[in-house]
Amino acid sequence: MITEIKSYQIIIALLKARGIRHCVLSAGSRNVPFVHSIEEDPFFKCYSVVDERSAGYFALGLSQQIHEPVVISCTSSTATCNYWPPVAEAYYQGVPLIVLTGDRDVAMLGQREDQMIDQVGMYDRHVRKSVNLPVVKTEDDFIYCQRLVNEALLELDHDGQTGPVHINVPMKWYSTSFPVHELPKVTCIERLGHETSSTKWEEKVRKLQHAKRILVVCGQSSYVSDEQKKQMTRFFRKFNCSISMEYMSNVECEGAINTSVCFDSRFISDKKADELLPDIVISYGGNVMQGVKSDLCKHAGQFEHWLIQEDGHVCDLFKSLTTIFECTPEYFFRFFNGMAGNDSHNDLEYHHQIEQYAQSVKYPEEFPWSNIYAVQHVVTQVPSGSIIHMSINNAIRLTNFFKLQPDVKTYANIGTDGIDGCLSSFLGQAVVLDRPAYLMIGDLAFFYDMNALRIRHIGSNVRIMLLNNHGGEEFYYNGMYQNKASDLHTTARHNTTAKGWAESCGFKYLTASDKTSYDKVLPEFMTAESDKPIFFEVFSEMSTDSKAIYDFYNLSRPRDLFSDMKREAKEIVKSTIGKETAVKVADKLGIKLK
Repeated sequence: MITEIKSYQIIIALLKARGIRHCVLSAGSRNVPFVHSIEEDPFFKCYSVVDERSAGYFALGLSQQIHEPVVISCTSSTATCNYWPPVAEAYYQGVPLIVLTGDRDVAMLGQREDQMIDQVGMYDRHVRKSVNLPVVKTEDDFIYCQRLVNEALLELDHDGQTGPVHINVPMKWYSTSFPVHELPKVTCIERLGHETSSTKWEEKVRKLQHAKRILVVCGQSSYVSDEQKKQMTRFFRKFNCSISMEYMSNVECEGAINTSVCFDSRFISDKKADELLPDIVISYGGNVMQGVKSDLCKHAGQFEHWLIQEDGHVCDLFKSLTTIFECTPEYFFRFFNGMAGNDSHNDLEYHHQIEQYAQSVKYPEEFPWSNIYAVQHVVTQVPSGSIIHMSINNAIRLTNFFKLQPDVKTYANIGTDGIDGCLSSFLGQAVVLDRPAYLMIGDLAFFYDMNALRIRHIGSNVRIMLLNNHGGEEFYYNGMYQNKASDLHTTARHNTTAKGWAESCGFKYLTASDKTSYDKVLPEFMTAESDKPIFFEVFSEMSTDSKAIYDFYNLSRPRDLFSDMKREAKEIVKSTIGKETAVKVADKLGIKLK
């Protein structure tokens, strides 16, 4: 019989999955759910040592002799303190102990709760990893708890070093109920590095060779070597994959598709998402801004996620992590290409599915006056060999709508998604370049960092386009605008202009507030020849800019999205505007409405 406490269920299941069976148990109440769940399980070998200090040293000696990790488990409060000496000894001798400390409801800390001290991270620098588990109530809690336990167990032996890890297990109530007959299904994350046996790597090669739907997701990368691009092209040709990228991936190779727009949740239907769901996702790089991240999270657990992570860090960005490859992307792709041999090839079926879907996005022939219009005509004209920096969310979104020239490097501060240093970061990049450098920045981001404009080292290659729509359009776009009060406290509406400041800092100042004035001065902004840096302030209105984005999504998204409309929704439309009118409107949109 097994405890009802989910966190302990996860621990037990992952101990079994990793073949960790020796447990030294000390008497107490807070660890009863764990102790009673394993004491009669034939998989585990249990030892009873009442004194926790002695138990820790006993486990240390046991581990040294069997050359395996050993679990030590105790109740809460000062019992955990008595583990300190053996844990420190294990750390300096490199002995792999799993220190399980029972704990109470975190909300009761410091509230005169019986037998409760602060146990989070209590062994400090004398364990290789310390995690504090959540109280598992939801599926997301389960995924998070599973990840934390995996993180701890993976550090028992990593980078050629071994040692103890600490798992603190809070509980909301004292549980003596053991109604569960089977452990939950868990994912045992594995990590493959250069020292991992070749057999493990070869297993992954065979899995890729038999997979029919592999999606390579490229995160943000400020630099991608020519060799990596070459190896990614070879990988695309050898395996049944498609490569999903966004501009900040800075990768140009065969098989790469910018899926930023088509995988956005406002485009892709549940039906289409199911059709395109991969068997294996391979990811590398930094943050992923495009909608493929949220779409894959909706299908958590339905595919394998292979993470290429040079430092081996556990990063479960799709909530489906199964394997970490502790190597560079260049090494990963070169290894699998070499092992696949000349017989492997991509049948292109999966790639063509994604490619055709991406191409089904229809762009309007012309956008109305808005920041979309302004961004479009800069992005498509940025000369090859230049750089373009985007001041996070809206600038990134709009830039990915349109096609850049080859060999344009793109950047944004999305490690933290903060607006506070976009201008300064861009100027630091531009100062070492002898070619045009472009920044697209919103008004709130610009005025936050505007003092950077007076940096002494700004060259004539700098081109800054300020999208001044009088506030934070992102809050309109994300539905956070509620009423006029929101313009004060959320969107921060203003009537400020950068003209005087830009000119006083030595910039050539250009401005536009409609298509006519914009089209007239754009060539001057885009020119590579100028004796001064150029500042281009484009005025629009954030509410209409937001509407322009919504209209783009509504008019451009693939028609299959409408096929998912529920029958109830169709009936509401017909009853609201009348069946005859509804049918006429639907016909114009290409929708069958009976």
